[in-house]
Amino acid sequence: MGWYSTLIKSSVGKKAVMALSGLLLCVYLVIHLFGNLMLFAGPEIFNSYVEALSSVKPLVRAIEIILVGLFLIHILLSIKLTRDNITSTAVKYDLNKADDNSVYFSRNMGLTGSILLIFLVTHLSTIWYQFQTQHDAGNFYGIVVGETVGFGNPYITVLYCFAMVLLGFHLRHGFQSAFQSFGIRYNKYSGLIEAVAVFFWLIIPAGFLSIALYFGIIGAG
Repeated sequence: MGWYSTLIKSSVGKKAVMALSGLLLCVYLVIHLFGNLMLFAGPEIFNSYVEALSSVKPLVRAIEIILVGLFLIHILLSIKLTRDNITSTAVKYDLNKADDNSVYFSRNMGLTGSILLIFLVTHLSTIWYQFQTQHDAGNFYGIVVGETVGFGNPYITVLYCFAMVLLGFHLRHGFQSAFQSFGIRYNKYSGLIEAVAVFFWLIIPAGFLSIALYFGIIGAG
């Protein structure tokens, strides 16, 4: 593992590993959205989907452990890189003011990431926890759209929508930074990269938003 130690000690290496962890988490978002969209098919289809996942629980648990690892790597490296940037910049030059050369969300990736982490913990402690404890009841659809921890609760819906908007901005800058870290942002594939980026930072969050808004409105109606 000497190569990994050498890689992770360099700024370029940290950025590359952080970018890779972020991209892998994006792949999971696609899979998670696919499952969530089954809510539109109704209670029977969605409950059957969750039951199918339960039948391969060891695999699901293994994936969850990998996801936790990816999140920890992503978070810890972002903290480390932020600290490195602060300590390495003893003098701030007027010609390189952050306010003039970057947009708000690119300067506050740590803030948006922290809010998303709070949302993730809330999400896991409510819906995910309910799925684990009420498994025998089998009404997973009712948990998601219900008034306790689901979209029938307006506070949950507002928090969810706010988090998805932040996710979009976070992913937009994240994708730009990731491919820049890999050194392939500005080449003949830049058009394809931008198209893929739009899919992740716009279409995916919009898909999650559509679920929250639809079932939030239906629940309020």
